[in-house]
Amino acid sequence: MPLCRAAAAATRRSTRRAVQSLGRRFSTAISSSPGSLSVALSLQDYAIERNTVRHGHSPRVCSSAEEAMEPYLQSDGMVFIHAGAATPQPLMQGMINVAKAKKLRNLQTIHMHLEGPGPIPLDDPEAAECIRPLPTFVGANLRKQVMTGDAEAIPIHLRDLPYLFRRRVVRPDVALLHCSPPDAHGFCTLGTSVDWARGAAEHSKALVALINPQMPRVHGDGIIHFSQFDAVLHHDGPLWIHKTKELSKEEVSIGQHIANLVPDGATLQMGIGSVPDAALSQLTNHKNLGIHTEMFSDGVLPLIESGVVNNSMKSTYRGRTISAFLSGSQKLYDFVNDNLSVNLKDVAYTNNVEVIASQQSMIGINSCIEMDMTGQAASSTIGFRIYSGFGGQVDFLTGAAASQNGKGILAFPSRTHKGVPRIVPQLNEGAAVVTTRAQVQWVVTEYGSVNLFGKSLPQRARSLISLAHPDDRDDLERHAHERFGKAFPK
Repeated sequence: MPLCRAAAAATRRSTRRAVQSLGRRFSTAISSSPGSLSVALSLQDYAIERNTVRHGHSPRVCSSAEEAMEPYLQSDGMVFIHAGAATPQPLMQGMINVAKAKKLRNLQTIHMHLEGPGPIPLDDPEAAECIRPLPTFVGANLRKQVMTGDAEAIPIHLRDLPYLFRRRVVRPDVALLHCSPPDAHGFCTLGTSVDWARGAAEHSKALVALINPQMPRVHGDGIIHFSQFDAVLHHDGPLWIHKTKELSKEEVSIGQHIANLVPDGATLQMGIGSVPDAALSQLTNHKNLGIHTEMFSDGVLPLIESGVVNNSMKSTYRGRTISAFLSGSQKLYDFVNDNLSVNLKDVAYTNNVEVIASQQSMIGINSCIEMDMTGQAASSTIGFRIYSGFGGQVDFLTGAAASQNGKGILAFPSRTHKGVPRIVPQLNEGAAVVTTRAQVQWVVTEYGSVNLFGKSLPQRARSLISLAHPDDRDDLERHAHERFGKAFPK
């Protein structure tokens, strides 16, 4: 091996060992000493140990959600709400009832996407007078409220969410958590969503827990001792179920194109929805795939059951599926329950760009709402209308691109189900760029895949036009010629 290649290989091995050490330190910091995580990152830390016994303390066991919530709610206060499949609906409704009864004003809630009617249901204007949501990822139950000004969206990368607490940008008065029951030693878990809920638990002044036997006990960083709660409400009810949709022929084609970009032994990141499901469905003939992602759903189960996903080639946490949260069917929740091969981690670890880049052949699969012909991707808004949020798209596209043999992929159908083009001359007015043209590399539609890395703006336009719907290409070429002149001849 030539000297330069030997040096490069040695550098890669050294980097991989360093990041593996970082992963171990992150895991140890969060699981056994939450405060040391911020020390490792040179951040000031104010964390409260939550996975140790709080001697001499027992939580109030409440008979109603209102009883559990009442002591911790006040005007101008702040409430963290566990999100996704872990949305604690009974506690959230109790919060609404108490806020209205006490006529509170500007009670802020901070959270990711919530299931159910949300903290200010559209049919409850009185709740909107009391409560002001601050979502970091907007779901259908808050889109109209954000547009009317009754809620305020926070644009932020998923990897940075825990630092809102660790840097004391916010400190909730109370965190509403949805947890699995305590084991024989008194330890509960955060169930399906560790993400930034661990950071919220460490930094909130009080913890109120919904203890639910139907919440799976999930291993990883979401360990909290029962004595750490200030109040608990016992509840036996099903988790939110995310239903899958039948794939369209366009989505199946997209999945096939993505599968062609995935080598054996790759580590995957994917989200939830038709595009990741389509990609996963086309990987059945692959070997030794791994999962390091921010979230996953039912699409991975057939690959795990068949042995296609065995996590044997990962650079960190070999043999284990690593994520920050999950959402799906009851089958998925049953699969992860007390399953040592699945670890949910703090999102500051899962979405750390260096950790992502350390994976060999890291493949990040994401989507967007629309893309202009230079590669700018709008993923969180439709024009001025807030549709979702930043999520972890930039985290994984950046990390995957830096991984050895990795690929960051943005995949989407060339048109919406209403026939609206998604590759456009310029983004709609007001559309917010989540991923810049310099960060976008691989793009996939049902018409193929292109790699934009290193291409000039006119070259990018020509490549993206080849992925557009055939009926949209003439108009795109006309706009490209007007914009780039002789660099894009007719």
